[in-house]
Amino acid sequence: MSKPRVAIFDFACCEGCQLQIVNLEEEIVDLISLVEPVEWREAMTESSDEYDIAMVEGSITRPQDEERVKEIRERAKILVAIGSCATTGGINKLKNNFDLDDVKRWVYGEAADMPHLNTAVTKSVGGVVKVGNNIAGCPINREEFKYVVRCLALGKEPVIPDYPVCVECKKRENACRFEYGEICLGPITRAGCNAPCPSAGFWCYGCRGYVDDPNVNAAKDIMEKYGKTIEDLKQKMVLFGGKQEQTI
Repeated sequence: MSKPRVAIFDFACCEGCQLQIVNLEEEIVDLISLVEPVEWREAMTESSDEYDIAMVEGSITRPQDEERVKEIRERAKILVAIGSCATTGGINKLKNNFDLDDVKRWVYGEAADMPHLNTAVTKSVGGVVKVGNNIAGCPINREEFKYVVRCLALGKEPVIPDYPVCVECKKRENACRFEYGEICLGPITRAGCNAPCPSAGFWCYGCRGYVDDPNVNAAKDIMEKYGKTIEDLKQKMVLFGGKQEQTI
């Protein structure tokens, strides 16, 4: 049986998620035994319009980006969004809270009117085309990436956690960041990262996006217990959520 052909593409992003794949080093050999890379600008010069699985990093920020990702989607049997920018819009989505003409002036100055710097409302990849699987995180978790690739190569559906990061924090016996007077987004953020930020002494900033059905009441109880307000929580959620996605 032939191996699935995989192409990796990037849009508006820092390409840090692709760097995580490169950082697999010799472990990439194991994955290549299951799939055949045919295009990946960051790691190879070859390109191809024929692929079974398309992996897309980055958010969609320009009209021409929408057209390009639609073309990629048409060619692929499966499309995988990798990283926060692709799965939720990521940090790039912050600009949606401001006038886009002002954003261009702030960022590009006198060059703001150049055609190639045209910008639009930032969207996740799933906001433009149908996404088969999401690998969240800023950057992605390498173990989760390997797991998803293996599943897809074997024709299995990957199972991504739909419980909060707090579960992983408890497994690692971490002290709750709220005990340090911080506001942590662990109670509403999707697990799967193994809680690296709280384990390193930092609050969870929600890069993996929210669980499908967050326990809003529990989040409110936690905020009240530690003398915080829902507005305090929403301010933290803006970084990776954007005002338009806050439902608490």
